[in-house]
Amino acid sequence: QVQLVESGGGSVQGGVSLILSCAASGYTSSLFSSACMVWILQSPGMARDGVALIDSDIDRDGRIRYADSVKVRFTISRDNAEKTLYLQMSNLKPEETAMYYCATRSTGWCTSDQYDYNYWGQGTQVTVSS
Repeated sequence: QVQLVESGGGSVQGGVSLILSCAASGYTSSLFSSACMVWILQSPGMARDGVALIDSDIDRDGRIRYADSVKVRFTISRDNAEKTLYLQMSNLKPEETAMYYCATRSTGWCTSDQYDYNYWGQGTQVTVSS
């Protein structure tokens, strides 16, 4: 059974940086490297929204995509040996206050449809003050 545990959130001032981590278990390192992994946020009272994705290193050359609003400022990466997904966030904005989730799917490449992802972490809260 795949389990995902996020960490690294906190309360910060606007303009600073944070690094979120998502530790995966229930995978071998090889399987983790072939998994599609995504970061999704949910702001208070809003629907979930995709932030970044990283696709299989094996079949999709680790294809990476970002939401337009975070391009340049956010970087998604993975450590396959540690089975950990990261999200480096810089120059954070108050409107990026949200619960941040990592998610993955049992099979298949990354898609933009959050309903394709059947494994989710519990989330880590990021609060950005102005």
